[in-house]
Amino acid sequence: MAARAENRRTETGIPRVAMVQGAIPEHLLAAVYDPMINLILTGSKSMTVGDRTLRYDPATYFVMSIELPAVGQVHPAATSEPYLAVSLTLDPTVVANLLADLPPASGRHEQETGFSVAAVTPELMDAWVRMLRLMDRPADIAALGPVYEREILYRVLQGPHGAMLREIAAPDSAMARVSQAIQWIRRDFAEPLRVDALAQKAAMSVSSFHRHFKAVTNFSPLQYQKHVRLLQARTLLVASAKSVTSAAFDVGYESATQFSRDYARVFGLPPARDAARILADTRGATR
Repeated sequence: MAARAENRRTETGIPRVAMVQGAIPEHLLAAVYDPMINLILTGSKSMTVGDRTLRYDPATYFVMSIELPAVGQVHPAATSEPYLAVSLTLDPTVVANLLADLPPASGRHEQETGFSVAAVTPELMDAWVRMLRLMDRPADIAALGPVYEREILYRVLQGPHGAMLREIAAPDSAMARVSQAIQWIRRDFAEPLRVDALAQKAAMSVSSFHRHFKAVTNFSPLQYQKHVRLLQARTLLVASAKSVTSAAFDVGYESATQFSRDYARVFGLPPARDAARILADTRGATR
């Protein structure tokens, strides 16, 4: 059912459900990812967030509960079948409405990171199959899409990611406060970041804010801002043909030299060479 996907995010016609297939250009896999559940059908994928890399395949699924800058890499199956995956973008309101119909979680849960991998269960796969069948029955999407979405979320709530999923729907949780801080950072990414002011807005002490932010995102607030700036600069270099200096200043750097050092550390090449490589790869792919 998902084999009709292209080598980019392909909409299915089902709200929040997308699919992708084949070799995806590396630069498109470096981005700020939306909260999601990602299920691989063939092949495998790695996701690197900060200094942590998770690898998953059809035996596992990936959950990201918060917006995170990450670098992905996809691989075909050992049998040469192309990489093929489907995803469900997480909507905190849908999760909260589901939780309102469920009994409270029993026991206490340690705060989790904002991303992790767990084993696929037959029940979860069955819910996904019924969801994807709606692509061939568009008249059923409005009535059954929300039902199958709730079931997918329910199956995830029953698994190791349950506590993480519950936190994104709790307005006073540490994860929800970190999520709000991320919105502020992303909105004003080019402005100087005052962590103490951000902590105050999140109603946390500076030390508590740092600790929770790092636990959830695997970045410090300043590292998170840096990655958002560098990703935006990469877009300016490639899509807008900005000079290295202009791109650096546009995203908030005061030194083009420091920008180039940070850029090469994250993307592996200096800005101009990286942009030239991406453009060459893009031209080659369209021939």
